[in-house]
Amino acid sequence: MAPWCRYPGKARRRGLAAPSKSEAKAQEPFVLDRPGVGHASAVGTPRGTYHRRNDDSVRAANGRHRQVRLTRRDTSALAVGSVVTGVLAYVFFAVTTRALGPETAAPVSVLWTYWSFSAAAMTFPLQHWIARTAAAHRDESDVRSALPRLISVVLFTALLIGLVSWVAREQLFHRDGLAFPSLMAAVTLGAGVLGVSRGTLTARRRFRTLAAALVAENALRCLTAVLLVLADVHHPVAYGAALLVGYVVVLASPASLRLRRSADRLGSAPSLRSLRGASGGQLLAQIVLTGAPVLLALAGGMPVDVTAMFAGLALFRAPYVVVLGLVSQLTGLLTTWVVQDRRSSLDHARRLVAGLTVAAAAFAAVLGSTVGPALVRLIFGSEVRLEPLHTMLLAIGNAVALGSLVLTILVLARDRSAGVARAWLIACLVAGVFFTMAGGDSLDRACWTFALAQGAALLVLLVEEYRAALRTRGAMSSGSHSVAPPR
Repeated sequence: MAPWCRYPGKARRRGLAAPSKSEAKAQEPFVLDRPGVGHASAVGTPRGTYHRRNDDSVRAANGRHRQVRLTRRDTSALAVGSVVTGVLAYVFFAVTTRALGPETAAPVSVLWTYWSFSAAAMTFPLQHWIARTAAAHRDESDVRSALPRLISVVLFTALLIGLVSWVAREQLFHRDGLAFPSLMAAVTLGAGVLGVSRGTLTARRRFRTLAAALVAENALRCLTAVLLVLADVHHPVAYGAALLVGYVVVLASPASLRLRRSADRLGSAPSLRSLRGASGGQLLAQIVLTGAPVLLALAGGMPVDVTAMFAGLALFRAPYVVVLGLVSQLTGLLTTWVVQDRRSSLDHARRLVAGLTVAAAAFAAVLGSTVGPALVRLIFGSEVRLEPLHTMLLAIGNAVALGSLVLTILVLARDRSAGVARAWLIACLVAGVFFTMAGGDSLDRACWTFALAQGAALLVLLVEEYRAALRTRGAMSSGSHSVAPPR
């Protein structure tokens, strides 16, 4: 064996072997062949020839690895933030109920219920509409141009909600005065501002800031409620105002309320038709997701059954709360796929969502029918009881709701918001017909109605997404552009 093979260091000193990397960098190399991306390049020196990996490919690989790490960190941050903010929301309501008592806290419960509906009808659609519009055009000019109309819509809605709440104040809050109607209007305004802030953060891919804002929002509410308890305050208006404190979180990132204008492009104000469709669809989805106890109460169900159904829905809705925060990452990604006409990726996403939803529903059926009743009693008390059939149906419905949520993002990315509204309208009609015509115990009917409504919405959303894919292929074959502009 040659000495420079057994002793490479000695061979280098004698000039018999290729230099080390540090030595090569110190010398003035000359490239023997043109390096290509992803290939090694032959570099010659006075002491010989060696092969070095192309610097461009190294930088590209490092960039990809860094992007994967950032994506994982963003996903983890959103998951943790969604879990923590969901827990804090229930803590706020529990502290309020214990401080005021069930009867005195009733108007705050109405305000808290409307808060969830305003988040579905205002915050969620605004967030994903802004993220989709910015991703489709790669800047925020169009959203900035539409901002005056968005402000007008939010202000008009807030005034309308305040007026309706004042007219129906006795039925809703069982008290006179302008306090709670004003709080209803303020919650509407806060939901709109929060939607703009979250949408801008999502469009700029600042997901860790978004996760921190999710936690801070309900943490501020809990802190305010605890301070009211320590100050021995027992007025429901004070705890209703504590709900508004959470919206102050937008001031922590004021740049999210300042939309940027592109230097080389003037934004054209897009139509808000897709925003209206998304808002109506998500409002119906929220009614289906949380309105089953109200339906049971209207059907004459016993109060203990209404409470038990509310508890079961709250328990099995926990994964939905987590996924609701995670889907912020999907809007920009799916919109980019639509803009780039990555049809195979979009079709794979649809099939993957359908398959995972079926698997999740099967797992939820086993979990709900076996340990579901025990979990309900363990978490909410021994007096709250549901049968295995009830917990199985509630678990299946919430598992299917996960798939419907992801499909909603996919349909919105294709700019088919009318399909989202249509899906949930059909689901409500199917559920209403079934609940009216079916016989038997009211609790059984309510649980079956909930699962059936979620299943019907999922099937219609699958059909809407498939129709949008076919329409895109037809547009491509006819030579027109594949992506409809945001409306």
